[in-house]
Amino acid sequence: MELVTPGIGLIFWQLVVFLLVLFLLGKFAWKPIMSALHEREASIENALSAAEKAKLEMQALKADNEKLLAEARMERDKILNEATEAANNIVETSKQKANEEGARMIAQAREAIENEKRAAITEVKNMAASLSLEIAEQILRRELSDKTAQQALAQDYIREVTLN
Repeated sequence: MELVTPGIGLIFWQLVVFLLVLFLLGKFAWKPIMSALHEREASIENALSAAEKAKLEMQALKADNEKLLAEARMERDKILNEATEAANNIVETSKQKANEEGARMIAQAREAIENEKRAAITEVKNMAASLSLEIAEQILRRELSDKTAQQALAQDYIREVTLN
């Protein structure tokens, strides 16, 4: 097989067409393609920097949220502790008041019982004295109903008075 050698004219015209296409591409196509590539590269860089900035902002927000959550937990624990302490104080105060009230009521009941006891004893003494007087009166009436008994009683009384 034999190689075909192109002619000088063909090479010349191919060179002219190639240079013409190269010139036209350089004049009309390369600049818009290159500017589009540069714009695309710039937009990608801007998007990457915006994404990085957003990532940093998200990390800062997350740290702030964690800080706020920790503060809220601490505040909640503080409020719960204060509420528990207040409830314990209220319960303790109520117990103390109830004990004091119970002791006061017991003291009042004892005093009332003592007063009732004194009143009953006084009433019993008065009834005993009254009964004693009635019995003595009845005995004296029976004894003194007779004249000789009156004289004997008077002599006994005089003897007793003179001896003392």
